[in-house]
Amino acid sequence: MEGESHKANQNNEIEKLIIIGGGPAAYTAAIYGIRSGLNPLIFAGYEHGGQLLLTTYVEDFPSYPSILGPDLMKKMEDHVVKLGGRIVYKDVEKVDLSSYPFKVSCEGKDYFSYSLIIATGAKPRWLGLPNEQRLIGKGVSNCAVCDGFFFKGKKVAVVGGGDTAMEDASYLANLASEVYLIHRRDTFRAVEYRQEKVKSNPKIKIIYNSVVTDVLGNEKVEGIKIKNLITGEEKDLEVQGLFVAIGHDPNTALFKGQLEMDNNGYIITTEFTKTSKEGVFAAGDVVDKKYRQAIVAAGWGAMAALDAREYLSNKKLN
Repeated sequence: MEGESHKANQNNEIEKLIIIGGGPAAYTAAIYGIRSGLNPLIFAGYEHGGQLLLTTYVEDFPSYPSILGPDLMKKMEDHVVKLGGRIVYKDVEKVDLSSYPFKVSCEGKDYFSYSLIIATGAKPRWLGLPNEQRLIGKGVSNCAVCDGFFFKGKKVAVVGGGDTAMEDASYLANLASEVYLIHRRDTFRAVEYRQEKVKSNPKIKIIYNSVVTDVLGNEKVEGIKIKNLITGEEKDLEVQGLFVAIGHDPNTALFKGQLEMDNNGYIITTEFTKTSKEGVFAAGDVVDKKYRQAIVAAGWGAMAALDAREYLSNKKLN
């Protein structure tokens, strides 16, 4: 869908709540916001759906034993629409938190709101290989917890040297027959106990000083090509899965200089979803650096909407 699902704010009326985002956190916040009587305006963006659009089958979301990621997001969106939610399928270009009500700008129009929920998510970092992008969802993944189940008894590779890579390798070792952990340096950045957990696992084979230069396979991953950065030697590894664990980048550029963030750009919150600006709340992967699960993001969204409701109630606006 393109454009706005409903006309909104043509005369600069002040909204009670604006939600920015189009993933599980945003849509759950919308559902709770609507049911709380806040009638939120949701800016879902052109690429609404979040990271679940890159996922094949989701088998750990309650009430859905098995559902495609895009189908799950469509059901969430339909739920919002059925409740009367107003969704704008355009990207927010600017947010001004310096005055009150807050101003949100989208394609030449300004929208004003007494409260704001930020649920813009995060984007995984990829290796930048053409075949990697082509095979996302066909053996290439950035979420071991989400997709590891599909690689029971198979050989997989994990790329990375931080805490996430260690956790992914350990998790996959419980499912896969063999796990290759590939790191471009000769030492890991992860905390020591996670390193020891990996190094002591006989199913995990560590390949230091190496990078993945290509992903092999036509319709699905059949192997990877790696290069030793010291010797220059290249070789092929037969694997059925490639898990890229080199970090995420939160989508928070709109709010830099306006909200307190950590060194990686994640929004810092207190009392669960409250940001450094009163009346502004954050939910999902813009906050969550650890779990990055749809159900967790949804929980954050529910909390943010309830916090927004409490904030507005105290201001006697609803």
